[in-house]
Amino acid sequence: MPDIRTTKLPAGEAVPVLGQGTWHMGEDKRRHNEEVAGLKLGIDLGMTLIDTAEMYGNGGAETVVAEAIAGRRDEVFIVSKVLPSNASRRGVETACESSLERLKVDTIDLYLLHWRGSVPLAETVGAFEALKAAGKIRHWGVSNFDADDMEELAGIASGNAVQTNQVLYNPRHRGIEHDLIPGCSARGVPIMAYSPVGQGGALLRNAGLQAVGQRHGASAAQVALAWSIRNDGVITIPKATQPSHVRENRAAAELKLTAEELAEIDRLFPPPGGKQPLDMI
Repeated sequence: MPDIRTTKLPAGEAVPVLGQGTWHMGEDKRRHNEEVAGLKLGIDLGMTLIDTAEMYGNGGAETVVAEAIAGRRDEVFIVSKVLPSNASRRGVETACESSLERLKVDTIDLYLLHWRGSVPLAETVGAFEALKAAGKIRHWGVSNFDADDMEELAGIASGNAVQTNQVLYNPRHRGIEHDLIPGCSARGVPIMAYSPVGQGGALLRNAGLQAVGQRHGASAAQVALAWSIRNDGVITIPKATQPSHVRENRAAAELKLTAEELAEIDRLFPPPGGKQPLDMI
């Protein structure tokens, strides 16, 4: 199987466009070994970007990641996130130290503000830059930022050091195509798509997506993943623990949808006709 296609962060570093998510991991100790094994298999298959957060499982997901990457730190690109309640200068430092301890690493590759809170952006960015200077993180970014948030960020000292914006993006939730994706693309900032196959299974039961998949011997989930990374500048981070699902996700990187199929998906899930409020879950 060929290597997964990469996209470049503004800093110039190439990362795979298909990674692994960990939302809801670390919540049930009975599933710990299964979750660790799923992430390990994903790394073996080239999905070396792993996204986590201090919020997931109250730190439990980061401990799952720690076990999965043990002895393989140099192979992976770790993304984690700080809660807005911890986004003050001192709070960011403390939260990052806790994440580093749970992850059992010296440095986080990409550290994100999970969503906006009451702490001024300039204070959080300053804290991120201090962590970079201290070698605790290599890059920083944001999550759940709308186009106007990104504009505000660009006007802050060091705000243009942002490396990604992680947002909800799948065929059912594509409002960001109107202004957020074009704005980020103009700055060379890739979007990181969370919940790319949706929540609750409704997207995977869509007869239209299933029909597209059948032409390729693929599932609706694989169609949704291939759709999410059809253009450059998008990274997608599906979560999977079952080996069959991990392999299914990996195979989606090789699925090429035709122009006709993309038009078909547009008819099923129309693109935005104007600005829409940012979707979050």
